[in-house]
Amino acid sequence: MRGGPLGAVIGRYPASDGNGEMSSGIISHKRKCRDVVFLIIFIAFWVAMIVNSSFGFNQGDPLRLTHGMDYKGNVCGNRHAKPDLRESQLRYWLNPNQVYVSGLKNSQFKLANARSICLMDCPSPSDNSLNWVCDYPEGDVIHISMDEWVDRNYDYYEFLTPEMRNSSLQLQGPCYPVIFPSINVYWSCQFIARASNASLGSWKQMGGVNINEDIIIDKSIHKSINSRSAVLKRYVADVGKAWPVLIVCGGILPLFLSIIWLLMIRHFVAAMTWITVILFNILMISVTMFYYLKAGWIGNDAITPIIGDHDPYIHIYGREQNHLHAVAVLVTILMVVAILSSIAIIRRILMGTSVLKASTWQVAAKVIGEVQALIVFPVIPYAILAIFYMFWISAALHLFSSGQILQNDCRSSCCAYDLGSNRISCDRCCGYSIHYTPHISVSVLFHLFGCYWATQFFVACSSTVIAGSIASYYWTRGGTSVQQDIPFLSVFSSMKRLIRYNLGSVALGSLVVSFVEWIRYMLESIRRKLKGTDTYSDNSMGKLASGTSLCFLGCIDWTIKSVNRNAYIMIAMTGDGFCKASSIATGLIMNNILRIGRVNVIGDVILFLGKLCVSLFCAVFAFLMLDTQKYRSAHNKISSPIFPVLVCWWLGYVVATLFFAVVEMSIDTIILSFCQDSEEHQGTAQYAPPLLMETLTDQNELQRLTQGSS
Repeated sequence: MRGGPLGAVIGRYPASDGNGEMSSGIISHKRKCRDVVFLIIFIAFWVAMIVNSSFGFNQGDPLRLTHGMDYKGNVCGNRHAKPDLRESQLRYWLNPNQVYVSGLKNSQFKLANARSICLMDCPSPSDNSLNWVCDYPEGDVIHISMDEWVDRNYDYYEFLTPEMRNSSLQLQGPCYPVIFPSINVYWSCQFIARASNASLGSWKQMGGVNINEDIIIDKSIHKSINSRSAVLKRYVADVGKAWPVLIVCGGILPLFLSIIWLLMIRHFVAAMTWITVILFNILMISVTMFYYLKAGWIGNDAITPIIGDHDPYIHIYGREQNHLHAVAVLVTILMVVAILSSIAIIRRILMGTSVLKASTWQVAAKVIGEVQALIVFPVIPYAILAIFYMFWISAALHLFSSGQILQNDCRSSCCAYDLGSNRISCDRCCGYSIHYTPHISVSVLFHLFGCYWATQFFVACSSTVIAGSIASYYWTRGGTSVQQDIPFLSVFSSMKRLIRYNLGSVALGSLVVSFVEWIRYMLESIRRKLKGTDTYSDNSMGKLASGTSLCFLGCIDWTIKSVNRNAYIMIAMTGDGFCKASSIATGLIMNNILRIGRVNVIGDVILFLGKLCVSLFCAVFAFLMLDTQKYRSAHNKISSPIFPVLVCWWLGYVVATLFFAVVEMSIDTIILSFCQDSEEHQGTAQYAPPLLMETLTDQNELQRLTQGSS
């Protein structure tokens, strides 16, 4: 046995070509492309992703997620509409009686069919007379431009003919009285069921028809704005509006935090246990407090659905606030569990500090210090993922807002004055809605699955490259080899081997994880749909089966992720296919479980908490950025911080995973290499560093460190 320039030669791999020169080793033995079929499937998947996204870019418009439509089918705020509505972003219902009728129980008339136009601001009734809001100026009678219409506060009643004035008094337009005050609630003018006595008196004196004043007029609009589909659309739109926050808190910030954490691992190995646990608890408390602030349980900084200035005595609540209350309770529970768990394991933390001083963590820190390209390498997959996420989020916004704008078949009497034909028309007076097809739902689900598979694939590629570099280090420098034996830029040599031989194996491993995770998601969705049904509520066996299946799938998911990680190491070391590499890695772990199990568990916990610290810090900073005036008013206002914060948390966790894989894969690769080394040399590793040998072979010392001396 001896070391070579590309790695040690062990066991079944030939040591020499007969001329005394190294021909191949565990890192460089004859390789070939593995799992090519799955690489082809992955390429086909990317082609399908591009085609699917193209459909979204062609058919979607993110404005539809937040802004309503007028009676012509134009999306408010759309610069390409006729007339130009780029600055008219608020939807206003002209006929208050139509709004009232739409809110009646069992009414066949829906609010979507009520006559609405797009305005720049919500009109208010006059204190001593009657204000009017008139339809878009057009036709041969009204000779004013859109700008003049806006400057006149949407009022050209004085230009109407007697016939038009009479139809206006019948609430058939083209002008309609402003009787109720209204405020901007998520880009729709919410009526307040508090009629102006002066305006109502003037209206009656002019001979106008009766106007209903019931609270129903308020509830009808509120129900439409507060529907589940409208809230979900606003949540998705929040992600698009908060893109600067995503770049800073989901991209730049976790990059720097992860690099800082790696440097701290290198220089302060022993202290990292305490630092990580304490920081994790502080961040959990901080996130909880922010949710309490936004939920209105602390201070006066609760989110509000009202945009702009309004009467402080007007209070409007929406689903967003209820969701914030629920999330605040959930985060509180997690915070309490985290704090109590930390208190309960203080003794273990003290022992863990000793274990980290004399375990593979110390060896991993040494590897990171000597193979310095390891710290820099994750920037490459990070950049690739950043580009992918920018494309994916943009495509997701367009896919989610895609659909056909079609006129409703309302079959109701909704006659109104048509300025184009200069007469009252009862034809095609129904409103417009966005009609979603099953094809769009499938496209959105495919897009979501694609994001998860692509993320797992790039993370797996990064882990495999790191494992190949660490394996080269172990088999050339771990024992007696000299420094010159390490390949120049071993990280890039490992990357070359991955691209040339093992992309199919990585695609297969990431697909397995994504598939199991997707099944869990689908089962959870089905469980939530059944939860509200009477059958589910009365069926204890159904609840038990649902909970058991989810728990079982969760265990399978955790096991597969663990097996995959070890499989990637063996793929990098031996070049085997995914299935064979998984089998070899699992066999090595099981044969040496007593030797390595207790050493690695503490390190895994600290690494996991470290990832959570980075992602939670990103969430806290996202809260701070979203609390600025930019995201609390005007067209950039977000409806709730839940989605942007969750996306920043997710992105922060993914970025941390990329960088923490340097330590994680270093530890696991060293352990698997040690196991393989021991297997090849009758239980005594020949290439293991002295510190690693001391830790993994001294069972009495290991037991004392992990269990404590009596």
